Amino acid sequence: MRFDGLVLNEQRHLKWRVLDPLENLLMILCGIAITGFSIIVLGDVITRAIGYPWLLAQEAMMSFFMYGIFFGVAAATRRNDHLYLAVLAESMTGGSRLFFEMLNRSVVLCVALCMIYFGYLNFLDGFKSLRMPSMTPIATLYIAIPICGVLVALFTIEQMVNGWRHGFADRKGAPHHESLGSEGL
Repeated sequence: MRFDGLVLNEQRHLKWRVLDPLENLLMILCGIAITGFSIIVLGDVITRAIGYPWLLAQEAMMSFFMYGIFFGVAAATRRNDHLYLAVLAESMTGGSRLFFEMLNRSVVLCVALCMIYFGYLNFLDGFKSLRMPSMTPIATLYIAIPICGVLVALFTIEQMVNGWRHGFADRKGAPHHESLGSEGL
């Protein structure tokens, strides 16, 4: 099954096709989260205006917002739309570009590892607090943080491996190195 609809091909050389369904799923989940958030906000405004406030609205909005943000960060990482400074590295070629692209992604990988570790600790601590009015543990929100960290780490490693092997520049005529051995650092 091919996922050409939502998966960007402009940097295909940095992506493994096996992760395309995951990117597709993340994009769909982001759309659902944004739509859900918008509908809940509208419903909350309407029910408050007519004098019958919707008690679960704030909790539902927070859930859609949190999951939308963290799934969006993961999707944007795979799509190279977020989390790293591209302008400096894109102006370079050869070993300099390789160095800065790897440095950028190393920083993102460190952030992802922090999200995994501290997000998991936050998740565990979230069982001590309950969300109102549903009385569900706040950990149901916090689990999005380490999940996002795992996905960001996976997508960053994917780009580092493929960038090291194939170069980071787009394949549409832009210069790139073929291997580290041809130009070195």
